[in-house]
Amino acid sequence: MLQRENEIIDRMRKLSMMPMKAERIRCHGDYHLGQVLWTGKDFVIIDFEGEPSRSLGRRRLKRPAVVDLAGMVRSFHYAGRTAALRLTRDLGTSTASVDRTTIDTWLTFWHRWISGTFLDAYLDVAGQAEYLPHDPAQLTQLFDFFLLEKAIYELGYETNSRPDWVDIPARGILDILDLGS
Repeated sequence: MLQRENEIIDRMRKLSMMPMKAERIRCHGDYHLGQVLWTGKDFVIIDFEGEPSRSLGRRRLKRPAVVDLAGMVRSFHYAGRTAALRLTRDLGTSTASVDRTTIDTWLTFWHRWISGTFLDAYLDVAGQAEYLPHDPAQLTQLFDFFLLEKAIYELGYETNSRPDWVDIPARGILDILDLGS
């Protein structure tokens, strides 16, 4: 990933310069699977304080709604990767004895399928809402920007909090770069 640092910087710079037409709103700011609870009848979203390491002023800023979409899609990536880590740990199987290519292929398939299903449903309900760009190319570019930004944030978080998990956001960054190529 370090070998692709310039590519990451160029991508972020290019995406940050793109003109976007969408209203900014107060977003959740730390939207992921752990913030969504099932009551047995409905889903409840909790903890609207935003990412804890960001300043209060930054968390209060209005942002594009796509920020939260990117957060949830990154959460799906984490869910699959952590499940694979736990499975190999709980079964007492070393990761060296597991066919990583097969696991990676299935994890990638699952992540793309669940992310696509989530995004399709969200966009269907949102329709032509003013908080989303109406131009599909702009929506994609904005989503790509926040997806990469979130993965970079996660890399810093894991480096400081759970170094054993650094591979998850690092892998996510590489996947995002490869999809955009």
